[in-house]
Amino acid sequence: MSGYVLAIDQGTTSSRAIVFDAHLNVVGVGQQEFPQHFPRSGWVEHDPDDIWRTVLESCRFALSRAGVAPRDLDGIGITNQRETTLVWERGSGRPVHRAIVWQDRRTADACDRLKAAGHEPLISRKTGLLIDPYFSGTKIAAILDATPGARAQAERGELAFGTVDSFLIWRLTGGRTHITDATNASRSMLFDIHKGAWDEELLAMFGVPKAILPRVTDSSGELGVTDAEVFGAAVPIRGIAGDQQAAMVGQACFEPGMMKSTYGTGCFALLNTGAEAVASRNRLLTTIAYQLNGKRVYALEGAIFVAGAAVQWLRDGLGIVPSVDQSGPLAAEADPHQDVILVPAFVGLGAPHWDPNARGALFGITRATGPKELARAALESVCYQTADLIDAMRADWGAEAKTVLRVDGGMVASDWTMQRLADLLAAPVDRPRVLETTAVGAAYLAGLQAGLYPSPDVFAQQWALERRFTPTMAAAERERRLALWRDCVRRTLKGP
Repeated sequence: MSGYVLAIDQGTTSSRAIVFDAHLNVVGVGQQEFPQHFPRSGWVEHDPDDIWRTVLESCRFALSRAGVAPRDLDGIGITNQRETTLVWERGSGRPVHRAIVWQDRRTADACDRLKAAGHEPLISRKTGLLIDPYFSGTKIAAILDATPGARAQAERGELAFGTVDSFLIWRLTGGRTHITDATNASRSMLFDIHKGAWDEELLAMFGVPKAILPRVTDSSGELGVTDAEVFGAAVPIRGIAGDQQAAMVGQACFEPGMMKSTYGTGCFALLNTGAEAVASRNRLLTTIAYQLNGKRVYALEGAIFVAGAAVQWLRDGLGIVPSVDQSGPLAAEADPHQDVILVPAFVGLGAPHWDPNARGALFGITRATGPKELARAALESVCYQTADLIDAMRADWGAEAKTVLRVDGGMVASDWTMQRLADLLAAPVDRPRVLETTAVGAAYLAGLQAGLYPSPDVFAQQWALERRFTPTMAAAERERRLALWRDCVRRTLKGP
């Protein structure tokens, strides 16, 4: 072993690549943003070639910065934006349609029809998911139906479906490997998370031909080998996990009851429930946290569609925040006597409301409201939504849920936001020393298979705290603020 792993972290707005050494230290980083496409209100698309190009260029740059040759890599780990759906031709590798992004809401009507037909209990029982445009199942059918001739091609086995991990592996291996791992498969509404297999009844319900589906694998293993022409050497692919599950691994949340929350474009909180797939009574999701050696570990998950995207909206949409990293200092200077609430339902509301028809709303604005108050409202909206998720998790899991939340993602660099989060949760918030937890998780899964990194229990002992934020807000003030938030959400919800 040479002692290096390349982690590909393909996200919603950018592609990143990080080279880690044998001690999981970062030795090289590459990153490129790529365009977002919004063909209609509520629709979000990516050009698959933009994804592929930025991944390749980021990988090559990271390897160059690290001074590591591809032949010296012990493996590649891949983590990806989940649910984003691609369909391509098996023969040419050419995408038949732009990727439909996880945020996209175009299949809301199809989801409403499935609900009206009474299918949600069956789907939830098998997949752990609720019916929502967020997941891949209805997106696949939308692509097949929107592309002339695509459904017939799919039936003949000429097309392949995949989430971003599957698409990247297809291209990295020169079309030799069509796989996904259990964490990504569990986000499709087509995968029985209890049996660990694609479900024939669900495929028929969603109109998805089985011939287009990838083979489902463990999250760590011998998963494929890159074509030598891609990097100049054949490199084994040894780790795959959806971004939120990869962050859970990177945060070393291996014990039942441990919780993590990632703050990027959206926010995703996961609670490890061990070998038990807990059925939520509070409209959370049951998902696969990771799968090692054929053994599945489950999690309860709450998904917030808009987190960092709210601050990006202030910067790019309204032009009132000069940069994302200035939002915290601006919020700290906001007028404490103004109760300005932003419900950022730009693409609907996720857990625990699951209302795809809701749209964003601002409450409490006055003539005195300015950029500072709006910055605070945007950051607080993420904290309020997290509080909703944590309350639901505690209700589902009971007293065993840990009271400490481990956090990661770009937003956690803001001390103001993390302190407000601890205040509104009435619980400690732990920020790790290494914030690249999603990439760390992907690298760890690859390095674990390579024998480079230790077993999960030893890895967990190496997790290091950078800072703990403890609640300081008075209980009465916290309850007042939460009650105001819930009232604003109630007035924003649209329903079916």
